[in-house]
This record gives sequence, C-alpha cells and structure tokens, in this order.
Amino acid sequence: MRRLVGLALVLAISGAAAPVHADGDPFLRRTTTVRVVERSGAAVVNVTTEQRAPDAANPFRPFAGDPIFDRFFQDFFEPRVPRAEQSLGSGVLIDAQRHVLTNEHVVTRAERIKVSLADGREFDAKLIGADPNNDIAVLEVETQEKLPWIEPGSSADLMVGEPVIAIGNPFGLSHTVTTGVISALGRSLRTDERVYHGFLQTDASINPGNSGGPLLNAEGHLIGINTAVYNRAQGIGFAIPIDDARRVVRELIDHGEVSPVWLGIDLQDLDAGLVAALELPSAARGAVVARVRAKSPGERAGVRRGDVVTQVDGQPLESARDFFERLERSTAGQELELTTVRNRETKKLTVRAEQIPQGFVTSLVSDLLGLTLEPAPHGGFAVSGVRAGSGAAKIGLQRGDVLLAIGGRSLSDAEALRRAVLALQGLPRALIVVARGRGRYHVALPLAP
Repeated sequence: MRRLVGLALVLAISGAAAPVHADGDPFLRRTTTVRVVERSGAAVVNVTTEQRAPDAANPFRPFAGDPIFDRFFQDFFEPRVPRAEQSLGSGVLIDAQRHVLTNEHVVTRAERIKVSLADGREFDAKLIGADPNNDIAVLEVETQEKLPWIEPGSSADLMVGEPVIAIGNPFGLSHTVTTGVISALGRSLRTDERVYHGFLQTDASINPGNSGGPLLNAEGHLIGINTAVYNRAQGIGFAIPIDDARRVVRELIDHGEVSPVWLGIDLQDLDAGLVAALELPSAARGAVVARVRAKSPGERAGVRRGDVVTQVDGQPLESARDFFERLERSTAGQELELTTVRNRETKKLTVRAEQIPQGFVTSLVSDLLGLTLEPAPHGGFAVSGVRAGSGAAKIGLQRGDVLLAIGGRSLSDAEALRRAVLALQGLPRALIVVARGRGRYHVALPLAP
C-alpha cells in the first residue's frame, strides 16, 4: 500500500513538473508578442537626423549681425568646424517603394536623414513630405535594395482594453519592444503650439526615441504611430490612429504637402449671451455658425446660419478655434460628422471637406483683417485698402504699410499668406509685423468674429 501511495506521489510530482506541449513549443515561449515581432519587427527603422546647431552670438564681433562681416570673421578668425546636432526617432516601412512613415517632429529642420534596419543595414533617406498639423512625415530610403515592409491596417474597430505592441528606439536603444493595451480612444493632447485630437492612448511604454514607431495589434497589423508620452505620469502614451495617418500619407506622397481644406462655414464662440438667446442649457458648449458660404460643402450638407455645432466626429467641441484646429488636420474628400442643435433639436450632418477654392483667401483677408493686400516689391504684402470700422482701421493701419509676418509666419509668397490667414480662423486677434517707412512694428490686430 505504501509503495502504491509513493508511486502515485512520484507520478503526481512528475506530472506537475512536466512541460505542456503546444504547437511544438514546450515552454510556451512563442507568445503572440513574439510572433508579431518576428513577422513585423524587421520593417521598423531607427531614424537619425542631423541639423546644424545655431552659432552662438559673439559679443566681440565689431559688426555682429552683418552677414558680410560675419563671414569675414568666420573665415579668418574663427576655426571652421562644422557643428551639428543629432536627434533620434523611429519609423516604419509601409510599402515596396521604400516609403517610411514617421512623425513630422522627428525630421523637422533636418539637413541629413539616415535610417537603420534591425539587420544592421543603414541608408540615407530623403524627405518626401511633412505635415505639422498632423505630425506626420514620409521619407524615402535611398536604395534599390529590397526592404521589408508592413501594410498599414485599420484603426476603425479598435477596442479599449485590447493588447498592443510598440516597437521603437527609446533613448537610442534600437528595436525595443514594449507591450500594453489600448487605454482610451479619441484623446485630445495640447502642446505648446497646438491641440491634437483623436489620439489613441496606451500604457505600452513610449519614451523619447519611440516617436514615429509603429503601434501594432495582436494580429501584427499596424494600427497607430507612436508620437507622444505624457511626461507627468507613467503608463500614459499616445499614438496617431493609422486611418488618420493613411489619409495624410497619400497627400504627402502625391503632392508633398497636405492642401488646406474648407467646409464653407464661419463660426463664433458660444458665449453666455448666445446661450440665452438660443434658449440652450446654461452648460452648453460649442460654436455658432455665423455664416454659410454659397455653393460650399456646408451649404450642400444642410448647415444653416444659427446652428450650434456641439460635436465633430463624436468629440465635444469647445470653441470656434477648436473647430478650425480640427479642420486643419483634415484632408480633401474626408467626411466630417457635425452634431448640431437647431431650434433645440439635435441633428447630425455629414460634410465632405474640399480643397479651398480660388478667391477664398482674398475674401478671408478682407473679412478677418479688414484689408486688401497685394505683393510688395521687396517682400511681404502691401496694404492697398483698409475697410472702415475694421480692426485694422482702429489700430491705424493705412495704405502703403507692408505686412511682413502674420501669427509668427513670414509672408514670403502667396502660399505663405494663404496658410498664415487660414491659421487665424477662430482667433480673436493676430500678432502682425508691419513695415512703415524705415520702421518695423509688432502689432496686435483685432480680428472680426
């Protein structure tokens, strides 16, 4: 009897210690994460950029600031040692044409870009296009060699809680793999320069150097581009949904930039007076449609003057500026769902964004700035007319003044003027640089609502 009990005990112990065989992997090491990394990791690249560091001002140069004398002192009195700064980021190859998807902030102001693969190969890359509004850039690897790539998937059906895998180059540690879950969808993130909307939030570790790297789901599909980490907390990272990135990538590959779009509607903030006049709840948030332009996408979709826009694509709208910031991230052909309140009845309207028509910017310059402009002989745009009662008239702008910059953007050509003016929509005022005679002045210009 004792022998039988002892034998049973030995068998039980042996059985407990025996490995479980599954798909030829006796120790269950080949997990979902391992398989995804094996299948997709080779397409992840490290991105290294170089940009020339700005020269520190030399207080002992007798003619500091004069380019001719600066060059003289550099050539004869200062060692000509090239100085460059390096930055690190990540990216992912997305097609057989060797295009790399990464963040715009990874490659901004880069003079030279290099990418390196997991197998040790290293190549130069050129910038195809970049869009700061969406923080997306596309590179092309300068080689004829066949490179591994993964096709972008879809972020339309993501679920909060589903597992994800991030691969990148944090702190220069190449091809680092971290895992986590989708923590939330549709997050907004405010930076020093702008507000981004629609981010994926994840607790997969994302650190400096991960920017531009892929976020993959458990099937190995590319569902996002890692772009930011919340520095004041642990386990909070953000990624751009791949569906948003794909729209931008097409524009960048085809045109090198994302063309601004319009809906043909002007909005103003929903203040307490409008809330009362429109008989809305005191806590109502959004923006009021002040104008619907003829033959515009908004008019065709049924938007009317006086509608209160409360949501865009299901995300709450806080102000008129909030609306135009979201529009800046849109591309031609994209459909936006507007939730509106009209006569205390909620409606959902679908508006298809279109490229801005010719003449719209000229109209916007007149509407917002109260000015008529024409190219100036030596750069900038000369004021040829000032509308009576406008903000420009109130601060004393006059014919012959020359606008050199708007909102921190230098007015080098018509395209620069267009982008500068479009960026003013929804703002109460703009900082402009005006030349009058030999003087240059920084002036806050009130904008029409």
